[in-house]
Parts: sequence; structure tokens; C-alpha cells
Amino acid sequence: MSAGDWAGKALGERTVGYTEADAILYALSVGAQAEDLELVFEDRLRVLPSFGLTLSQWAPDILADAGAFDDRAVHGAQTLEVHRPLLRSGELKLSARVGNVWDKGAAAIFEVIVECDEFTAMWSLFAPGRGGFDGERGPSGRASEERTAGALATVHTFPTQAALYRLTGDRHHIHIDPEASMRIGQPTPILQGLCTLAATTLVLAEEQGAHAADLTRLKGRFSGFVVPGDDLELESWPDGSFELRRDGASVISDAQAVFV
Repeated sequence: MSAGDWAGKALGERTVGYTEADAILYALSVGAQAEDLELVFEDRLRVLPSFGLTLSQWAPDILADAGAFDDRAVHGAQTLEVHRPLLRSGELKLSARVGNVWDKGAAAIFEVIVECDEFTAMWSLFAPGRGGFDGERGPSGRASEERTAGALATVHTFPTQAALYRLTGDRHHIHIDPEASMRIGQPTPILQGLCTLAATTLVLAEEQGAHAADLTRLKGRFSGFVVPGDDLELESWPDGSFELRRDGASVISDAQAVFV
């Protein structure tokens, strides 16, 4: 089965439950502090919208388990459109499907779309060795825009962050096992892209005077690797656009976070 044959395939439906403790663990794993009571204290809890992505991890995993790509595949980009807030605890009725599969020659890009009443999300997965099936190349990456300097801030990560975030659902070995991360050219296990993206929303919300749980739209392209413990440079603009850098090199680009 070629990569292109996966386009449009249904990946099934699931009802996934979660508790207040799950939502609090997630908030802590993406950088919430003990004093952030509305994120870490059940009596005041507001659930971060990006938590829903951890409840949807089964969808890209189905594609991987079916052999659509191998363990060299990496998460290329993510979008999230929030339709309504997540309850403190409960169940989500999720449906998943493959969207487009783009042929980049030496690689393919698989789009995995997950939908429910609360949100719509799309994973873009870059799969080396799966291109060359005479499919469409798809959209090209956006050229960097010339724009005025944005506001600057720092996103702090911590050494155990990837290990902690794994407990929320992303068990990919490149985030814990040096042998696995070496296979993608990284001698040290790397931080999950979704963890980095969510951690950035906490800082952006504070910079904008918003509440992190009021996120309504999020997108970002994972353009570099982050090692747990890195301090990252964040530049953001009034329309919610932002770029995250490690030692001056982009790690999340073509990004935007919008709050109510």
C-alpha cells in the first residue's frame, strides 16, 4: 500500500474519558506552576484546551501501527481549533481520519484530522522514505515575512519535562531513549513538539493579559528540536503570531495562538 492510498481513510471513532487529575498532570507537564490554581487545583480548575490533543494521540498512533510510516517519522506541524471549553472531567467522542497525503519526493506528509464537539485538530506527520508515489506535492512552506520586531519573552523548559509529558499519552521513544533519538540524529532525547507548543501558550497568555484556558486557535510548524532544560527565545506580535527559537534557530515557526 503506497502512502497516497491512505488519503481520506477513516481511522475510527473512540470515546475517551479523563479525570481532573489527568488535566492537572497535563498542566504541570507543560509548565504550570503551583500558584496557577485555576490550572492545578481541582476546586478552581479550568482545563487547558491543548489537553484535548493528548486524548487524541491514538489517531496518529493508529496510522503508525498500521505501517503507514516507520519510526523515523516526526511531527511536522499541528493545528487546533477550539469550539467549546473542555469540562473538568468527562468524556470526548472523537472521530479520526486521514486528510491529504502529500508527496515530497524523498518523504510523504500525512495529515491526521481528529474532530469532536469540543475541537478540531490536525497533525502533519513528516515520513521519510514514503514519498515518490506520484502524488501532489502540496503547499510549500511560507517564506519568512519582513515585519517589525515583536515582543520578546522566554519559555523555560525543565530537564524532566519530556519524561513527565510522556505520562499524558505521547510515548514515542525519541523522548526518553537516547538510542531512539540517535536514529533521528539527536544524541539526547528531545521534548515533544506538542509539549513545547503548549508551554509557549502559557507564556503568550501571560504576555497578552489573557487566561491560558481561553485559547481558541493554535497552530505551529515544528522546525527544530528542543532538549528538556532549554531556555527558548519567544518573539510574538499583536495578531497572535509568534516564533520560538533555540540559540537563535527557529524551533516553532509559522505559528499563532489566539485567545478569547
